[in-house]
Amino acid sequence: MALRYQDVMTTDLSPLLDVSEAWQKMGKRFGELKGDYEKNVQRALANGKWQGEAFAAHQDSSAATASEYAGAEKEALAVASLLRQAYTELTVLQKATKDLVAEAETKDFKVDSSGKATYVGFEKLSAQDRYALQHDPDYPTLAAQARQAAQEWTDTIARAVRAVDEADQGAKRALSRAATDPSAAVGALSGFNAHAEGDLMKAGAPEVAATKTDGWKTEGKITATGPALGFTVSDGPKSGKEGSAKAYADLFHVTAQGSATNGPLKLSGSADLYEGARASANYGFNEKGAVAKAEASVGQRAMAEGRAEYGQVGYYGRAEGFNGAEISLNAKATTEEFTVGGKAFAGKKTGITGGLEAAGIGIGATAEEWEGPGGEAWWGLKKDAETGAWKLGGKVGASPEAGAGVGLEITVDPHKLSKAADDVADAVGDAARSVKHTVSRWF
Repeated sequence: MALRYQDVMTTDLSPLLDVSEAWQKMGKRFGELKGDYEKNVQRALANGKWQGEAFAAHQDSSAATASEYAGAEKEALAVASLLRQAYTELTVLQKATKDLVAEAETKDFKVDSSGKATYVGFEKLSAQDRYALQHDPDYPTLAAQARQAAQEWTDTIARAVRAVDEADQGAKRALSRAATDPSAAVGALSGFNAHAEGDLMKAGAPEVAATKTDGWKTEGKITATGPALGFTVSDGPKSGKEGSAKAYADLFHVTAQGSATNGPLKLSGSADLYEGARASANYGFNEKGAVAKAEASVGQRAMAEGRAEYGQVGYYGRAEGFNGAEISLNAKATTEEFTVGGKAFAGKKTGITGGLEAAGIGIGATAEEWEGPGGEAWWGLKKDAETGAWKLGGKVGASPEAGAGVGLEITVDPHKLSKAADDVADAVGDAARSVKHTVSRWF
């Protein structure tokens, strides 16, 4: 039966060390018994004074007994080693799960007894601030983002629990194999395992048949909105909120996302189509920083992006198009963004972006073709609200009637970077154990 969230959070792993020490002492004692038996029984009776068929039969049985003592020593020491390694691995994974929960709680997410995260930050507001927030035009968006973030925490915690369960199942397989004599005939009495493997990674590996994949797994979603009209405005900075004004007239807005995975290989893509007119302005100070931003646009936009990832390495490409007019000024310095720039353009733009990502760090470049007058320049650092990745980049472009724009982007995804670091640590640990076992065999 698979481990549950509560099992991972409450289980005391220290008995594994106590049992490991007992098996270690048992293995050492079996080794001593083997030496005593060989010295005081086998060699003592093989001094040449006893001859005949009875002596020959005794030698055969005594050799089998000495072999069982040796097998018992090997099996007990292997089990002791497996228990120590299981304790180390399970302790690390259990702590990682508890640390995730603690981190979620510091960010105003409550995790229940099943491992489900719920955002409770709104509940910590005063009644006045909560009332103001609930009547804020952006509240539905903020609530949706909070629900999405809570689901991401739930999924991350679930993956951590699965990692503990997989390690537990591996330890179970390893201990079962160590205690089974592979040389025993079917139906016959089995003895101690003289070939017991003490390396948890090797002994706990799943059967080959169990690693067979079921092929590609796919998922995707499409959303469509419009036509829609709207206008919102706030009086100005108060209660820690920015002043804002927004007006929009959307003809349509369609987004699509999809992915296909097969083992470590993942293919994904997204598309976004929009036509309409928008204008917005934000200004003010709050606990996150300062914002001054104004923009307006009218026309059609289209974007399509594709990614191919294998483990920690991935490639991505993006194509974008715009037909219309746009103008913006931006200066933002907050805990999640530091950007400055501006643009003004009327006409058509087409652009492509390509890049490489490894271990959560990516670098890409953009090239655009402009048909129409305008100019653009910006530079900054900002955090993606959906993925949590940080992007550092910039872009410049100019055109009297026909011109071009170029840009650079560097991304750092903390989650992928942390996963890569964990993989490296695991690899180093595996290599260290391999060297240790090799040296042990030499001596």
